[in-house]
Amino acid sequence: MASFLITGSSRGLGLALVSRLAALPKGQVETIFATARQDNSPQLNQLVTASSGRIELVRLDVEDKKTIEEAARQVESKLAGKGLDYLINNAGTLDYNPAGLEGMDNLNQIFNLNVTGVHEVTRAFLPLLRRGQKKTVVNISTTLGSIARAQEYAQSPTPAYKITKAALNMLTVQYAQSFASEGLTFLAVSPGWLRTDLGSQRADLPVETGAEKVVDIVLKTGPHQNGKFVNIHVPGWEKAPGPNQYEGKEVEW
Repeated sequence: MASFLITGSSRGLGLALVSRLAALPKGQVETIFATARQDNSPQLNQLVTASSGRIELVRLDVEDKKTIEEAARQVESKLAGKGLDYLINNAGTLDYNPAGLEGMDNLNQIFNLNVTGVHEVTRAFLPLLRRGQKKTVVNISTTLGSIARAQEYAQSPTPAYKITKAALNMLTVQYAQSFASEGLTFLAVSPGWLRTDLGSQRADLPVETGAEKVVDIVLKTGPHQNGKFVNIHVPGWEKAPGPNQYEGKEVEW
């Protein structure tokens, strides 16, 4: 019976991850800590109410160290001596700058949310992860953060998103190298282009599909994948035309 903490759970992929985990047997998923900046998401509140205490709503703003520290104390209290098994760093944001690099005036803002926030959350929960059975951290990334594939996404007007996700990938590797000796696993996962507020309704996949496939990866991961950057696998999308294929393989850095 494993415990999970997910950041950015009020909408989009984070909300879908909470829903997907809650649908699994309690013998597999015991406790889900769904974190959000505010508790004003009707969909998340409905999931919490229907979970019979299995989902715990925790206030956490990844840009506010005080709320991160308070969240860590709250989760530690709820775990009652047990460790945290899985941390899924999902909270993040996307920029849109049709003027390209010349119009990019929000890099620090995007970086603080997509990279620094992940770092602050991860280090705050490290003591609990060390005491967990699975000791796994999954960082939600994107193939747009792959330097090797940059030319494929050259026309996408999201420079700050690309830059910060590339930085997130390096942060993942740094953590993987630093804590491998303690048995911790750090993994970057691209969930695909999903139909969310950020991804738009033009995206490839329903958000529920992305959540299902991310959870499949999370539950199967272990030290053998420490420091890897992997894509989801969606049957039928292995050789799709265009830049996005979902073949379940490692992504080039």
